[in-house]
Amino acid sequence: MPFCRGLILFLALLCLPVLPAPAQDGLRTEGEVASAHGLYSGEVVVASQADAARQAGYARALAQVLSKLSGDPAVANRPGVGQELRNADAYVDGYDYRQDQGSSPAGAPTFRTMLVVRFVPEAVDALVSALGLPVWSQPRPKPVVWLAIDDGSGPRLLGTGQVNAARPLLDRATERGYRLGLPSGSAAEQAVVGAIWRGDTAAVARASARYSPPMQLVGKMYRSGGGWATDWTFVDGGRVLGSRTVSEADPRRALASGADVAADALIKRYAKVPAAEPAGTYRVVVTGLRGAQDYLQVSALLQRLPVVRRMVPVRASADRVEFDLDLLTGLVGLDRMLGENAPVVPVEGVPGEYRIR
Repeated sequence: MPFCRGLILFLALLCLPVLPAPAQDGLRTEGEVASAHGLYSGEVVVASQADAARQAGYARALAQVLSKLSGDPAVANRPGVGQELRNADAYVDGYDYRQDQGSSPAGAPTFRTMLVVRFVPEAVDALVSALGLPVWSQPRPKPVVWLAIDDGSGPRLLGTGQVNAARPLLDRATERGYRLGLPSGSAAEQAVVGAIWRGDTAAVARASARYSPPMQLVGKMYRSGGGWATDWTFVDGGRVLGSRTVSEADPRRALASGADVAADALIKRYAKVPAAEPAGTYRVVVTGLRGAQDYLQVSALLQRLPVVRRMVPVRASADRVEFDLDLLTGLVGLDRMLGENAPVVPVEGVPGEYRIR
């Protein structure tokens, strides 16, 4: 009997081809399909390959990367992030396009243009640190998925032999910045289905002892009304860190939801906010001004930095100006955002003092 007959439709969609597009920067060999690999690349749908569409795509791709690094899917809503996303092109290392083929509900072929963007890791790390975003450290664990699916003919274990069926789940984990593994699906492991169905996570953990790390994403997926429901439990070292029941009309979405359950649990436990000075108002002095043009340049620089929430000029003289800056992560964050090419440089040994280059 075919595995999970009710999933045939979305399995067929998963088998549709991916069409390569011409490389944009010469880094991809002929015939290779562009895709986002690692934490510092992202891919987004764009309307065209026009410059305006690409620039907008850069911002969304950078948001993906910041989400993977921090573990926060809503990272774009954090203070300062949205402002810097508008400057996403400054972080780009290279880009490429891919054409994805799909199918409409009526069965007609559809095509999507995907923009794949690679960012400079050091620049992105500096941004994450300056904005005080949480950091989900590497290397990241690869939990094992123990999922039983019942399409009406009895529950069956999803193993490596059904990797295409698991693709929505595995791909969603990749989007969240980590990977999931599948059990081999041997006869002995098929016997674990009963434990999965009755929620016996201890029995599942024992069956998973041959795999590393000792983390399991346990789920059972079944028909519910006109759609599908999935009960998820994430276990780390025998301890339940998260559980959720998800109902979706689309089986792919029901399946992919497990990656969010695991990611949310892992991030809550392992993501850390880097050490930084507290947010607040800091006095900043800039010296060496040669005239009004330098003052305007410094003012414009400070106003566009995402770590600066508010700027108040305090006093100015012929070659010196003082500001009170409301900073997200203190002077350390300000220095990181200034970077090596800023028109001002910190004065060594004098916190909060800078000079014109």
